[in-house]
Amino acid sequence: MTEDSSPVVTEIPRYVPPAPAYEPEVQVAAPQKSAANVILFGLTLLTTTMAGAYLAGVDHPLLRPAGLLQGLSFSVPLMTILLCHELGHYITARRNNVNVSLPYFIPAPLPSVFFIGTFGAFIRMKSAPSSRRVMFDIGAAGPWAGVVVAIPAVMIGLHYSRILPLDHGAGGYELGNSLLFFGLARWILGVNPNSVVIDLHPIAIAGWIGLFVTTLNLLPVGQLDGGHVVYALFGRRHRAISRLFVVSSVLMVVVPWMLGWSFWMGWLLWAVLLVFLGLGHPTAIDAETPLDPRRRLAAWLTLGLFVLTFSPVPISFSPPAETPSSQVYDVVHLAAPHLPQRLSL
Repeated sequence: MTEDSSPVVTEIPRYVPPAPAYEPEVQVAAPQKSAANVILFGLTLLTTTMAGAYLAGVDHPLLRPAGLLQGLSFSVPLMTILLCHELGHYITARRNNVNVSLPYFIPAPLPSVFFIGTFGAFIRMKSAPSSRRVMFDIGAAGPWAGVVVAIPAVMIGLHYSRILPLDHGAGGYELGNSLLFFGLARWILGVNPNSVVIDLHPIAIAGWIGLFVTTLNLLPVGQLDGGHVVYALFGRRHRAISRLFVVSSVLMVVVPWMLGWSFWMGWLLWAVLLVFLGLGHPTAIDAETPLDPRRRLAAWLTLGLFVLTFSPVPISFSPPAETPSSQVYDVVHLAAPHLPQRLSL
């Protein structure tokens, strides 16, 4: 795994057919056959468990069932977070008479390389929501359902994590720090994370990934969850906001590169991906009725959740050095036991 690459973990509920100007109320069809969904879920559970075994230092986990079981402390909380995220979308959509598919989980090949073992999960919206209010409910339900599980995972994982003396020159992969993760680490551990090494428990790693998933889903663009929220909140102005964020994603790479600061090349990849997926948003059947005051407050809180979970440099690599350019602390061995992993502040 290189410095410029990282797993793309996100759920993109996309509505494929164009919404008609008017559509009478339609009863939601019965849930689809779930064989493919169950198989993909099982395969993703296997690949994330393999990834967790690699994190624990187990070589060839498929050949060592006892070693494979060590990966469950990582895969079970991660899969629970992803599943709750998807069920938040699915249940809310079904309650509002919007046809959606069951969740599709995406297993990642080579868990020893793609260190979390999955590319996330997604559902498909098959009919247009009746209003912007319903669109908001569906879009926001997933991130909130996921983060409600991710935060306890981080807290429990931090409780079982080890605090070690700080090593400035170890080098290795770095996991970026969000405001929410930093606050939880300081609260649970009772120390300044800048002054110690934290050897993260696999449950804490799964929780960190859950927060990262929340960030990616809440990007305020197109048909991402954040795009649904922005569309519901701002209506036709959502396209200008989408364009502004794509430009910002490019600037988050270009400006630090010009100044010699750390940056994440993934933002450039996301800018291209978001343009490819489309910056527009399908209209709701009732596109004019704005959010009510309660939902408007919830929408701003959802955008605040994006700010709390956002990290400008979520994943990076630092070579071993005697004098590091920034103060960091080690948190976990991810892809291989000999690569010290650090959480950048």
